[in-house]
Amino acid sequence: MANTTLSQRPNTASRTTVFLKLLMATSGAVFVLYVLLHMYGNLKALWGEEAFNEYAHHLRTILMPMLPYGGLLWIIRVVLIVGVVAHVYAAFKLWSRANHARPTRYAVASASKAALKSKMMRWGGVALLAFIIWHLLQFTIVKFNVNGDVSGPDVENNPFGLLHAAFQVWWVVLIYVVALIALGMHLFHGVWSMAQTCGWTSTASRRKAWKTIGAVIALVVSIGFIIPPLAIAFGAI
Repeated sequence: MANTTLSQRPNTASRTTVFLKLLMATSGAVFVLYVLLHMYGNLKALWGEEAFNEYAHHLRTILMPMLPYGGLLWIIRVVLIVGVVAHVYAAFKLWSRANHARPTRYAVASASKAALKSKMMRWGGVALLAFIIWHLLQFTIVKFNVNGDVSGPDVENNPFGLLHAAFQVWWVVLIYVVALIALGMHLFHGVWSMAQTCGWTSTASRRKAWKTIGAVIALVVSIGFIIPPLAIAFGAI
């Protein structure tokens, strides 16, 4: 009876670990799709105030009158909140299991390198979570600007004004540039981890393809997000 119990526990733990990894991969895929779309929308700022404000207004009127004003945005926000909770929960559970499974340091250099990458992903994810909270407070929840140039109802009617004023402050631009570089690194490793979890890296050619896909997504997203803040900071917009 004891042997049966012991054999069941590793199997259960293994199935739970697989589930957590699939949960991370699924929620991560949702975020990849979202940041690609969000990045594309932010690039509208390059075409000026009218184009960006029209885009921001259109986001709130999609599927009207089937949905109320801003209805689709709220659906997206709920999905993203659920995804964040699931992603963070799975990440910390896997983090905890890894720490318990490896109480001592690795003796093999390759294993140590893998552990370092894993730690970078975890702490990079924590840093990105803090940045996302800052970003939401600045542009969605509170809608504040550190230099105080934009406030009140104008923010709702003129989102470009808030965006433009925010990135005229050098340290705000620096925060975003650093955060977006971290996002690119997280996306690169995240796409690769998702492909591994889903079993899409079984051959050398597939591994090479998914590393390329991860690198392209990371570069497109990070550079695409960085362009508008830098363009505003240097007076191109």
